[in-house]
Amino acid sequence: MNLLILSAGTRDKVVQYFKKTFAGVGKIVATDCSPYAPAIYEADGYYIVPRITEPGYMDIIFDICRKENINGVLSLIDPELSLIAKHEKEFAKLGVTVIESSYELCERTLNKWEMYCWMKEHGYPCAKSYIDLNSFYQAVEVGEVSYPVFVKPMKGSASLHISRADDKETVEFLFHQGEQMLIQEYMDGQEIGVDCYIDMISKEVVSIFTKKKLVMRAGETDKAVSFADEHLFEEVERFVKENGFIGQIDIDIFEKNGIYYFSEVNPRFGGGYPHAYECGADHMTLIKNNLAGAANPKHIGKYALGKVMMKYNELMLVDEIKE
Repeated sequence: MNLLILSAGTRDKVVQYFKKTFAGVGKIVATDCSPYAPAIYEADGYYIVPRITEPGYMDIIFDICRKENINGVLSLIDPELSLIAKHEKEFAKLGVTVIESSYELCERTLNKWEMYCWMKEHGYPCAKSYIDLNSFYQAVEVGEVSYPVFVKPMKGSASLHISRADDKETVEFLFHQGEQMLIQEYMDGQEIGVDCYIDMISKEVVSIFTKKKLVMRAGETDKAVSFADEHLFEEVERFVKENGFIGQIDIDIFEKNGIYYFSEVNPRFGGGYPHAYECGADHMTLIKNNLAGAANPKHIGKYALGKVMMKYNELMLVDEIKE
């Protein structure tokens, strides 16, 4: 039973956890477009591949699947999720399970406006959002929203190109820096990260891990503390089921005045997932069981509480790379 991890980048811990879990039953193969992606060297084997936008990229991935007898595949970056999901049938013909949600859901989560509209339509508290300047200015005039606000790309990941605007002039300037921009209400409550796994066989939510974010750096959680709230678990499970997610997902939520506001969803392993694993939310084993044809029992909230995760820098030395 072999697993292929695409666009591994710097997710060393994720690769390490999978390698430990699959030891004795299969191997972990990783890919990246750069030989300077440290996570690929943590795997049992790796391939340097073209960028996902290059012609013939998928043919190369299919060839790797055949050569390495791959049983399951997943990606660790947002732009590749839709691409992999779009080719689910081709992977299935090779005996490879795509470990992620459907193409439609990957597209919805990548588009912040579409995700906002879905949440609003289904009655989930969420940050007010606007894609039209006039509509935003009118909302400010009637007191529906106030400064500061965030201006960000409608489609984007890793918190890139997100800026705070404290006045109309700044909003005007930032809004015209991209083709499709979104203006979003500034949320100043407690930010919460959720790591969730939906069983690929039973389609049930079997694991939910929650953490309060203490410090953010470059769009990722730098320090956080684990906690549990049954009401939050219920809200997350309802949200996930109504959407129809499958496999691993990462959710950002804000808590303000006792209300949980759903913010963004990434149908993949998030940068803060190692906190969940180290506290006992072992999603690697859940994936291994699913690939072996076994459904997982529910194990929601069964992890160490009050544990603070603090990231720190490490380094890796390899022989000089000849490109």
